[in-house]
Amino acid sequence: MKSLLTAFLMLVSSIAIAEPQSGFEYTQTQQVIPTENPAKIEVVELFWYGCPHCYQLEPRLVAWVKKLPGDVVFRRVPGIARPDWAAGGRAFYAMEALGVAEKLHAPLFDAIHKQHSVKPNDDAALIDWITKQSGLDRKKVEEAYNSFSVNTKVMRATQLFRASGATGVPALIIDGKYLTSSSLAGGNEEALKVADYLIEKARKEKGAK
Repeated sequence: MKSLLTAFLMLVSSIAIAEPQSGFEYTQTQQVIPTENPAKIEVVELFWYGCPHCYQLEPRLVAWVKKLPGDVVFRRVPGIARPDWAAGGRAFYAMEALGVAEKLHAPLFDAIHKQHSVKPNDDAALIDWITKQSGLDRKKVEEAYNSFSVNTKVMRATQLFRASGATGVPALIIDGKYLTSSSLAGGNEEALKVADYLIEKARKEKGAK
């Protein structure tokens, strides 16, 4: 009987250790961030095109997003930790405005990290690349890249990054109040597992209201 109790306590202890811990594998966001659809659980990826860890995460993230349940929505937000990261943010929002973001998001990562043909902080190079890859008129691309709406979105992304309390990328914000990352969780796969845990946590919290 004693040995069974000991085994049970060891099992409970191992489960407790395996469960992600606040302050270690994840934290609360510095500020509560309003989500776009309060009826859903929102997952936001903070990324930067120049980040090699974001590049490595991308295929895993795409596969993970495809398996998300119906009550979860996913969106990308450029993580702008420094002024020189803003060019990548403008590129992302310009591609979105031009309707080519889904088509060119992964290829832009490849161009930067695999082909080394584009620098992520070079405005002119990014405009040229989007123009060539999209087949659109360069003037149209340049106008989108420098538009008021894109600049506004870059400013909001910068504010969101600060509000999240993130110190780097890639990072995942769950339902506007929890933050995990590859560095916090101990790797890309681990970050996605912690995100799964936080999605379930957010779901229970929504159900309790």
